[in-house]
Amino acid sequence: MSQSTFRKPINAYLSGSLNFLKENIAIALASIKANKLRAIITMLIISIGITALVGILSAIDAIKNGISSNMSSMGANTFTIRDADTRIRVGRHGKKSKASEKITYKQALRFRDEFKFPVTVSVFTEASFSSRLRYADKKTNPNIRVTGADENYLLTAGYDVEKGRNFSAGETMGGSHVAIIGKDIALTLFGKLNPIDKFIKVGANRYKVIGVLKGKGSSAESGGDKLCIIPLHAARQYFGGEGLSFTINVITKDAALLDIMVNEARGLFRKVRQVPLESPEDFDVVKSDHLAEMMKNDISSVTTGATIIGIITLLGAAIGLMNIMLVSVTERTREIGIRKAMGATPSIIRDQFLIESVVICVLGGLMGIVLGIGIGNLISLAMNTGFFVPWLWIIGGVIICVIVGLVSGYLPAKRASELDPIESLRFE
Repeated sequence: MSQSTFRKPINAYLSGSLNFLKENIAIALASIKANKLRAIITMLIISIGITALVGILSAIDAIKNGISSNMSSMGANTFTIRDADTRIRVGRHGKKSKASEKITYKQALRFRDEFKFPVTVSVFTEASFSSRLRYADKKTNPNIRVTGADENYLLTAGYDVEKGRNFSAGETMGGSHVAIIGKDIALTLFGKLNPIDKFIKVGANRYKVIGVLKGKGSSAESGGDKLCIIPLHAARQYFGGEGLSFTINVITKDAALLDIMVNEARGLFRKVRQVPLESPEDFDVVKSDHLAEMMKNDISSVTTGATIIGIITLLGAAIGLMNIMLVSVTERTREIGIRKAMGATPSIIRDQFLIESVVICVLGGLMGIVLGIGIGNLISLAMNTGFFVPWLWIIGGVIICVIVGLVSGYLPAKRASELDPIESLRFE
């Protein structure tokens, strides 16, 4: 038997199914036009449900994009050596240790001096997270972060100077009383005045403002707009001395060398810290992209909760659609009787109402998808991460609409298909 013999019935079946679908979609659209108010209300119910679901998930995508954007400002070629967390670590030979020893100033400086590779190394310390800065009769809230840093810190941390200049090597080593402040601090203390060369009080000491950082926004890691940077030696002298913990930022000349540099840095810092070969490392080496991934993973639980809330909203919309379709069946009982009298089978009646339910649901869902994308992009615009199209949620939203339409329309369609044609014709 030839292939054409098989193709003819298949093509005929597909053609018949397509024509049946087109005819029922046309009937559904005609029914929607005949009952515009009811159809619009139904579509709005579905639209609200889809807007909630797509809008929430798109907004979370915008937040993730914002995290990636802010973290990428540090560069894909940056890594940090910092104090280890306090979790129990297991060494190569199963030996357990609890990492808690701080990285000292001498260790950080020794690493910077001995790490002879094509990199830029910066040493800094978080001197305070709750300082209050003053200028004349104005003062900030006691939530200013004071960082003691060297002249390479701005480069390795991804900050840019908007006004003024960076520290010089001499100011860093000499512990000069100079400061670089964030944009929020400049606005709070100086308003429209130029803060450069003005003197502010940080704690009990006076510092000359030599630079103002470019704004990074509230979404930026570590709150760059509420940051005051002073020379490393000044921080050691006035904010705790040997009790401070120091962190090392390293930025490589070539991103392709990052993994090599991380391994070299790990080996050198084990030597600096005098960590035995069989013991686990008592410090952390973290790449900038890893920080972004950690923050995104923390959002995953929020995504799950938001998805559940969106689905609950959509469930309410589905119940509303089912009730309206049941009302539609009651109102169109006589029409159903006429169709059955003209030869329509129960399956044809059922499919007609199912397709009508899906059409209403998809039309309402498309409205919801557009609104949801708009909400996501408004948040993206607020975070300066640019316009984006969440194709995953668009496709997912359409699929969900079809499923909701089928589920919501099944009971009304089944009821319509089971109506007695004689009784239906008598219905007034």
